[in-house]
Amino acid sequence: MSDVGVKMRTADEQPSDLNIPDNYVQHTLKTTKPLPPVTWANLLQNINWISFTLLTATPLIGAWGALTTELRWETAAFAVFWYFVTGLGITAGYHRLWSHRAYNASIPLQYALALAGAGAAEGSIKWWSRGHRAHHRYTDTELDPYNAHKGFFYSHIGWMLVKPRRRPGVADVSDLSKNPVVRFQHTHYVKLMVFMAFILPTLVAWLGWGDARGGYIYAGVIRLCFVHHSTFCVNSLAHWLGETPFDDKHTPRDHFVTALATIGEGYHNFHHQFPMDYRNAIKWYQYDPTKWFIATCRSFGLASHLKVFPDNEVRKGQLTMQLKRLRETQERLAWPSDSNDLPVITWESFQEQAASRPLILIAGFIHDVSTFIDEHPGGAHLIIKFIGKDATTAFFGGVYDHSNAAHNLLAMKRVGVLHGGAPHILDLADEKKIPPSQRLKIARYNELSSSGSSSEAGF
Repeated sequence: MSDVGVKMRTADEQPSDLNIPDNYVQHTLKTTKPLPPVTWANLLQNINWISFTLLTATPLIGAWGALTTELRWETAAFAVFWYFVTGLGITAGYHRLWSHRAYNASIPLQYALALAGAGAAEGSIKWWSRGHRAHHRYTDTELDPYNAHKGFFYSHIGWMLVKPRRRPGVADVSDLSKNPVVRFQHTHYVKLMVFMAFILPTLVAWLGWGDARGGYIYAGVIRLCFVHHSTFCVNSLAHWLGETPFDDKHTPRDHFVTALATIGEGYHNFHHQFPMDYRNAIKWYQYDPTKWFIATCRSFGLASHLKVFPDNEVRKGQLTMQLKRLRETQERLAWPSDSNDLPVITWESFQEQAASRPLILIAGFIHDVSTFIDEHPGGAHLIIKFIGKDATTAFFGGVYDHSNAAHNLLAMKRVGVLHGGAPHILDLADEKKIPPSQRLKIARYNELSSSGSSSEAGF
């Protein structure tokens, strides 16, 4: 596009992050001051009254309605159905389609998701997506609108009840400003929200089985409470409960319970690593009805270009975390002394010292077996007869082909290295010189590149 074309764009169509500095986060935190902390003295002035009223009035009305209104099975079934419809408007629409562009949706599907999302009463597509993109770009920082480090309650609902202390980080939504469906919903959001959240479920229950009051209370108000807190759990529970199988740099976590509570958005660690992927759950048995819905829409020609992150790169993320955890386990274990840290002992000195304590030579290393003689499964006599001698052949299958555990235990008993080794030691394969526990020892990059680690850091 020419420079003239760029200048002719409206303000909404211009990428809002086009000219931000490279050090935007540090620059913003340094040059802009947050609002004063919320205290009891200034609480009323800092309440976000629109969100506060919606989020407190609905559970109060719902509780009163449940105590005074009979629940019919038809209304209960429809309320569950409407929960999933409006919930999918958020998860499949607001989240995966518009916030992350994880797939393409036909115009009819876009309008359906826009209307369903309005019924969840969580703001317009444009507003919701702007905040969510900021959340991903600035996760766990002061510019994250629902920063998990500020506590479970804050990330769940607190950030909506009071005015934010600072503006969320910049996030571009110029692509959404060009979308006619998004523009339509944004322009008419309040009317659409009231109709889809309250009027339509009331009408359906009234015209369907004569239960207008139940439709309003159960499929409208109480259903909305469940949809709200289901979505809010993505910002709170999904950053608190579970594992980090792909990356532990930030707070997002994977857990089945969160998936149940959020219509499949609970595999949040995966999602933050691969946000453009239309899936949250990558295994067939993991609960992700949003993924199933999108795949079903594709089979009917309503969705296309479903984005899937390359499996090779996904597995690299998993492997990275597996190796990191193995490294942490490895560092808690005791390991044999490095050969460079052991004294070099001549054959004569070995013979002399073996006369006063039980020393045995195996694979060029001298071992003190005083604590193991009586524990030897084959009998103490087989240990005693090799004191002051070379037991390499016997240890490596001449008498018994010892287990990995025996190799690892033996290495812990090293007290020296024989000067010059022994001729047949040089013929041993590397896997016989290095204890099994160290053949795949996890090494950091700087260890692999150092000269002293090549013999014992095998991976």
